[in-house]
Amino acid sequence: MMKYVFGLFIFTPFLTFAQQPEKKLEVSPDVHFRMFWMSTSYSNDFKDDYALGTSLNLGANIAYAGNLQFRIGYRIFGNIWSSDLTALDPVSQNGNRYEVGLFDLLNQEDRFFGKLENLSLTYSKTNWGLSAGRMGIHTDWINAQDGRLSPTGIEGANVWFSTHDKWKFSAWGIGKMSVRGTSEWLSVGESIGVFPVGRDLNGHGSQYAGNTNSDWIGIAEVEKDWEGLSLHVSNTLVQNISNTLWAKAEKKWKNEQSGITWLWGVQAGFQSGLGDGGNEDPIFQFKNPEDRNWAVSTRFGYQRTAWNLNLNYTKTGGKGIWLSPREWGKDAWYTFIPRERNEGFSSLDAVTALAEYTFPNSNLKAFAHVGFHWLPPLNAPSENKYNMPAYRQINLGMKYSPKAISKLDFQLLVMNKEAIRNQPLKPGQEYNKVGLIHVNGIVNWRLN
Repeated sequence: MMKYVFGLFIFTPFLTFAQQPEKKLEVSPDVHFRMFWMSTSYSNDFKDDYALGTSLNLGANIAYAGNLQFRIGYRIFGNIWSSDLTALDPVSQNGNRYEVGLFDLLNQEDRFFGKLENLSLTYSKTNWGLSAGRMGIHTDWINAQDGRLSPTGIEGANVWFSTHDKWKFSAWGIGKMSVRGTSEWLSVGESIGVFPVGRDLNGHGSQYAGNTNSDWIGIAEVEKDWEGLSLHVSNTLVQNISNTLWAKAEKKWKNEQSGITWLWGVQAGFQSGLGDGGNEDPIFQFKNPEDRNWAVSTRFGYQRTAWNLNLNYTKTGGKGIWLSPREWGKDAWYTFIPRERNEGFSSLDAVTALAEYTFPNSNLKAFAHVGFHWLPPLNAPSENKYNMPAYRQINLGMKYSPKAISKLDFQLLVMNKEAIRNQPLKPGQEYNKVGLIHVNGIVNWRLN
């Protein structure tokens, strides 16, 4: 399929070049260096881990005549220093969850590797555009989730156009995925199960990894901005697995005298199973085709000069379990907090709050994130896929960009998760999940 799309791209732009009064070729380097320190510590006798990794993307952007752009980039990865990430925790007998994701989950013994991360062609005009190849993506349920050494990417095509009254329409067709923490480009079905698979409906380990049949993903999006009001609607269809309809509306009120901006937002979604859920044999299914799930999320926010505050709530329910492969990106609902996801449950009640402060006359930003997440019972695998206890999460962090060095930034994140409800927990319900301190230190530098 991709060769036909590329053929169309190569041929179509030349039809318009004859109309260009000036054909100008511009080449710019595209370099991204990242160094990432990660460590996870436990108060109990679980295995502590740490890792220092680095990645370097070397590429270029080539633009021609203002309409055509070719992008290429190859990223190399290195495990500079780490604990033994392949060793099992001696208490729970489970593998590492966090640090191992910095490197190649498909070959955990490989300390140095690389992959062709970007190879795309874009043709655009004032009100429409078309891209094809390997590229980044940011949609509701498939996105970069850029919290490791490289982002998640896709291979496919994207087309968009906007109307004179500023409605924007876009569509994606995806045939392959580059999952963060992997060295390969995988088919849609192969990409599901790279991350831990959780439990099946009977409480045994799920067996859908390597057994999921899905050839493509189609996404349609509609956006519109009015003065102080925005609307966004998307539909994500995963062939043979699920369909997810998602909508978001946000309204802002700004007081010019005080400089205060108030925000209210609401999200709503409906997800249904499709086909045979990835496999006609229920033992290997990723999603029950009979599932019918809903979600509602809301946000109330306050912004003034240096402060950004918001309070969020999400509730989900319905028949079966809301599922969105963790390999494909972060949750879309307002209550998402980095380093944990809340898909994989039949029901959810979550309350989170964010306080963010930007120090005056500096490029230093500090934040605090806190959330309470009430989940289904641990003894109900048909409702709680990942055997995750209800928990409280606190994130503290900062980001600094020195003025003297453009495109350089430093990030620090300290996260703590603890179980709530006084639940009696087994080792496998604590390790990788609660009772831990998780630290991230990141250095980013870009040239593009």
